[in-house]
Amino acid sequence: MTREEALNLVKKYVKNKNLVKHMLATEVVMKALAERLGYDAESWGLVGLLHDIDYDMTKDEPEKHGLISIELLKDYKLSDEMLNAIKAHPGKKELETPMEKALYAADPVTGLIVAAALIRPEKKLEVIDTQFVLNRFKEKSFAKGANREQIKSIESLGLSLEEFIDIALNAMKSISSDLGL
Repeated sequence: MTREEALNLVKKYVKNKNLVKHMLATEVVMKALAERLGYDAESWGLVGLLHDIDYDMTKDEPEKHGLISIELLKDYKLSDEMLNAIKAHPGKKELETPMEKALYAADPVTGLIVAAALIRPEKKLEVIDTQFVLNRFKEKSFAKGANREQIKSIESLGLSLEEFIDIALNAMKSISSDLGL
């Protein structure tokens, strides 16, 4: 599957513009992680882009989230590794591969970074840095939906929390105009 095909599927199935932005953010974070860890950035990026493709259909039935995605994507040329990562990110299977572990951590870190940018008067990614995001990470009441344990799970891939946030923030800054930040 090409990125263009994946983006067309996202536009077909995802109507919430903020969710599309989240998926774009997760895509660039996954690509950056793949490059840092020595994996295929194209496939990791596609997984990030497609990971929430069923969200609009499953938001009232979270037990189906990830599973419907697999049904939607089964006829496309995605590897089992990619499909398993999409299935694993909402907890539908044990995390085993680096791709699964990366997506599990990348998903919530994008929300933390967006929330950190939005509390600044400028509401821009360019005005925040890694330390600013790390400080927000430590505030339990800040961006409660960004699961801290899930984000910290990146350490299972040999990255520190600080390295991970730095990678994710810089990746997201590279598409700040697409994110409206």
